[in-house]
Amino acid sequence: MSLFVDTSALYAAMDRDDEFHGRANAHWKECLSGTEVLVTSNYILVETLALVQSRLGMEATRLLASDVAPALEIEWVSADDHRAALEAVLAANRRSLSFVDCASFQVMRRLGLRSAFAFDPHFAEQGFHVTPS
Repeated sequence: MSLFVDTSALYAAMDRDDEFHGRANAHWKECLSGTEVLVTSNYILVETLALVQSRLGMEATRLLASDVAPALEIEWVSADDHRAALEAVLAANRRSLSFVDCASFQVMRRLGLRSAFAFDPHFAEQGFHVTPS
């Protein structure tokens, strides 16, 4: 079974000051010791790298690149995924729903993934199972 990993989970696991850090860190360790394939997209990785670099600094960025990213199967957003995500974010007409979120939903649907390791409520809004609950 595969689990999609969102920026909200990756960032929370890395930032000790994040409100979800304890839950994220515990769930990350649980995921690493389990049999699930941890999947994310190249857009999530770019978003997380930028966020970690700007908020936590270069040491944390190196840790993300050397220890966290290798544990993830990176699914590249296709041109069709990109177009569908752009159409979805424009159609939704909501400031709080990001283009990267819509790209994630598109990739998850294309891959048949039903669960996400995320703290972003948009995943549940889209009908995905969110963990940890």
